[in-house]
Amino acid sequence: MIEDTLLEAEEKMDKALEVAKEDFAAVRTGRASPGLFAKVMVEYYGAPTPLQQLASFAVPEARTLLITPFDKTALSDIERALGASEVGANPSNDGNVIRVIMPELTEERRKEYVKIVRGKGEDAKVSIRNIRRKAKDELDKLVKDGEAGEDEGTRAEKELDSLTKSKTDSVDELLKRKEIELLEV
Repeated sequence: MIEDTLLEAEEKMDKALEVAKEDFAAVRTGRASPGLFAKVMVEYYGAPTPLQQLASFAVPEARTLLITPFDKTALSDIERALGASEVGANPSNDGNVIRVIMPELTEERRKEYVKIVRGKGEDAKVSIRNIRRKAKDELDKLVKDGEAGEDEGTRAEKELDSLTKSKTDSVDELLKRKEIELLEV
């Protein structure tokens, strides 16, 4: 029972780490990348739909991204969603494709992105700590109900703490790499 609780906590923490990686990838550096638009939702026939499901992407130049909608009627909806996104891009539409030219990153904008990344990193760590708290509550309940001994509960709690520390350290490492990438000119 204790092993199941620890295994479940580890799986959830791994998922939180993956979400953090995706969030960090969505914050742009100096290059255009389809990953920047992974979280952009487009109002498509009344339903919020991920942009990735509505269009294909091409990167002809370092700071230019071409977005070709599968359905041409969604062109204006996609353009509107891109303009409203936190990516900071100015989309232009020629009737067939949307061309997004990413502006040169100023030092001020880079620092703003670092703040965004730190916030996302903190969200990931909070999520990991919440998973730890729930798992600890489950372990305490197992000990209280007599399904596990106190020694086993203490050992499992130490294991849970070391797992939590390793996952938060991984988030910190990802955060540090992304900050260096963002501040690099």
